[in-house]
Amino acid sequence: MARTVLVTGAAGFIGAALSQRLLQRGDRVVGLDNLNDYYDPALKQARLHQIEAVAQKGAWRFVEMALEDGDALMALFAAEKPTVVVNLAAQAGVRYSLENPAAYIQSNLVGFGHLLEGCRHHGTENLVYASSSSVYGGNRNLPFDERQPVNHPVSLYAASKKANELMAHTYSHLYGLPATGLRFFTVYGPWGRPDMAPMLFAKAILAGNPIRVFNHGQMQRDFTYIDDIVEGVLRCCDKPATANPDFDPLAPDPATAAAPHRVFNIGNSQPTPLLRFIEVMEEALGCEAMKDFQPMQPGDVVATAANTAALEAWVGFKPSTPIETGVQRFADWYRSFYGV
Repeated sequence: MARTVLVTGAAGFIGAALSQRLLQRGDRVVGLDNLNDYYDPALKQARLHQIEAVAQKGAWRFVEMALEDGDALMALFAAEKPTVVVNLAAQAGVRYSLENPAAYIQSNLVGFGHLLEGCRHHGTENLVYASSSSVYGGNRNLPFDERQPVNHPVSLYAASKKANELMAHTYSHLYGLPATGLRFFTVYGPWGRPDMAPMLFAKAILAGNPIRVFNHGQMQRDFTYIDDIVEGVLRCCDKPATANPDFDPLAPDPATAAAPHRVFNIGNSQPTPLLRFIEVMEEALGCEAMKDFQPMQPGDVVATAANTAALEAWVGFKPSTPIETGVQRFADWYRSFYGV
C-alpha cells in the first residue's frame, strides 16, 4: 500500500512541484494550503490543476486549510495518519515581514506548533520542513555552513525560521520525532512566486518597465533551481533524520543532535552577482532591462552562498543546475503561461 505524505503549502511554488514528483513515483499525497491572497490565488489554482493532471485516482486529496486552525489540523492528522509530513506552508517573504509581522507569528510559529503536535500524536515517522538561508542573517562568512551560529536574524521571517528549527529539535528530543530542516537558498524556476525577483524582473522587462535593483546591484544570491530543491526534499523524505552517534555535548554541533534532528543547506553553491542574473534573464527573454538602482532594503542581506557538503554526504545529491539553463526554462514557462 502506498504511504501517505502530507504536503503543507501544496499550492505553493515548492509544494506543488514536490506533490507532482511524489505522485509520479507512486506515493499518496494529501495536500494542504490556505490559498491566501498574499499573491495571485489564480496561480495557486493553476498549480493545483497541474498536480491533478498527474494524480492517479484516489492518490491525491486537497484540503483548503490553515495550519493555524489547530482543531481542523488535528482532525486531518487523525483521518489520514501521514507517514511523512513535509511542511512548506508559511507566510513567505522577507520584505513583507516588515509590514505585517503578525502574519508570520501566526503561520510560522503557531501553525508550525500545531503541525508538530499532529506529528507527535499521530505516528508520523518523518518530518521534513522548510527553513531558509535567511537564518544566517548578519553573518558574512561565506559560504554559509550549518555549523556556523545563526543568532543574528535581520528579519522576523528569518527569526521565525530559526524558531522552527528550535521547535523541531525540541520535539525530536522529547518525543523521538525524526525531523530534518532544509535551509533553502533563493529558489527559482517555472511556476515560481510572483513576489520574488525572477517573476518581478520578467514582468517588468517584458512590459518595458524599469526593474528595481537593490543595493545598487552589489548583491549576490545562490540561485537554486526548483527541480534541484525538489530532489533534495524527496531524498530527505526517504531518509529520516537520525541522532548523531558522535554528538559531543561538551562541544555541541549546531547541525546535528543527540536527538533525531538535522539541518541542511540546500543551495546551488554557485553564488551569482545580481547583475549577472539580470543579464541571463535579458538573454532568455530577448529584451533589455531598464534598471532602477535602489539602496539596500531593511531586512535584506548582501550575499548568500551555500556549502552543501553535509547534504551531499547525507543523501548523495547536490544541486547543480546552471542559472543559464534554469532561467531559460523559467523564461519559456513565463511567456507560455502569461501569453507574452
